[in-house]
Amino acid sequence: MSPIVLPSESTAQPASPLFALTNRTVAITGGGRGLGVTLTSAVLEAGGDVACLDLLPAPSAEEWAAVQKLAAARGLQATYVQCDVTDEVAVQAALENIAAVGLGRGMPLRGLITCAGIQQMVPALEYPVELWRKMLDVNVVGTFIPAKHCAQLFKQQGTGGSIVMIASMSGQIANRGLTCTAYNSSKAAVHQMCRSVAQEWGQYGIRVNTLSAGYIRTAMTDALLVAKPEVEETWMRGALLGRLGVPDDFKAPSGLNEWSSKSAS
Repeated sequence: MSPIVLPSESTAQPASPLFALTNRTVAITGGGRGLGVTLTSAVLEAGGDVACLDLLPAPSAEEWAAVQKLAAARGLQATYVQCDVTDEVAVQAALENIAAVGLGRGMPLRGLITCAGIQQMVPALEYPVELWRKMLDVNVVGTFIPAKHCAQLFKQQGTGGSIVMIASMSGQIANRGLTCTAYNSSKAAVHQMCRSVAQEWGQYGIRVNTLSAGYIRTAMTDALLVAKPEVEETWMRGALLGRLGVPDDFKAPSGLNEWSSKSAS
């Protein structure tokens, strides 16, 4: 076993630079709205360029205007590409272009956050197989494809990098009042995918972590609550802070996973 080497006063670094994302680009899938666009702002606030990929033809206008204003104020760049995360050819091309642009700006692609995903609430006894397959395709395959191609780019660049997969507490527990077996199964798969690729890719300086969101107010959960309003009361009984989460709550934890790809790891 190698001896543990503690940092000396001459090598120790102050905390602030360790938790910055300067001189790098982070790609975010599902970056067109909701949690994805919030994390886009988080990366910009930490000093990094952002490249968003989403199935939407265009991002949420109001949220994206705020993103562009923030990027301009900091001399950074936030770009948007319409892309289906289940289309490997399209994802590979988009990420290779993002990496090339980043290198040209002196901001190499060093991070990925996979936010793209869907939710369906259907009783398991009535679940159509085609919808089950779509859930796994988007949430599982649509996480693996960008992770795989980012990892290839990180390896080729020799820079290492960090991948944050947005999972869910629903991948580890069953939620009372919700008939979301396919969604829960897909997020359990994301947890195990993370563990598996982390042990494969660590040798290349690539870190992979999951972030498990709880009940947060996004367009997806709002639609669920419209369909089944009584669920909110069930959720609130377990909300220790007396409220549901909001996307801003996840800026810090997602950022910490990205930041730790630097010397803070």
